[in-house]
Amino acid sequence: MRAMIIKTSNWIHRVVRNVAILTVSLMFMTVMIQIIARYVFSSPPVWTEDVARYAMVWTGLLGATLSFKTRSDAVLMESVWPQRPNILGFVAEAIQTLAVLIFVLPVVYFCFVGLKGGFAKGYLARQSGLTADTLGIPMVWISVVVPVAMIIILIHLAARLASDTPLEVPDTQLD
Repeated sequence: MRAMIIKTSNWIHRVVRNVAILTVSLMFMTVMIQIIARYVFSSPPVWTEDVARYAMVWTGLLGATLSFKTRSDAVLMESVWPQRPNILGFVAEAIQTLAVLIFVLPVVYFCFVGLKGGFAKGYLARQSGLTADTLGIPMVWISVVVPVAMIIILIHLAARLASDTPLEVPDTQLD
């Protein structure tokens, strides 16, 4: 079971890295289209700004999962207790894990369930009733990255806890 969690986390990491590269490329391309259209043709398309913005949101949230997996994120408590395989390292790891769970679990919950309960009032349900003005697509397709990123972070956290050496940086050469 432990090996399956770690393999799943590594596979998701590879897929997310490719999707993040795609979203960065999309953002770059749409910004370049807008710059050229604005300054060369004096007629920028209205959709480029929104596509670039939504690609940036996807890139940022997917990038957060990549950073979490490779421990490139801001590591809590490292300045107080440097990573050591002793009791202080264990306490720091426990605090980090608890901090991640305190943040991520409510985000995932409220993406699906509203403040007063019920799936019809959750974040995604509310977004499904909205439409992106210039693109004409439901906002849920843009907003779905929030729970996806949080669930991926939970999977990476499970893999970190399942690892034999949770205090070490996992293999970042996941090609």
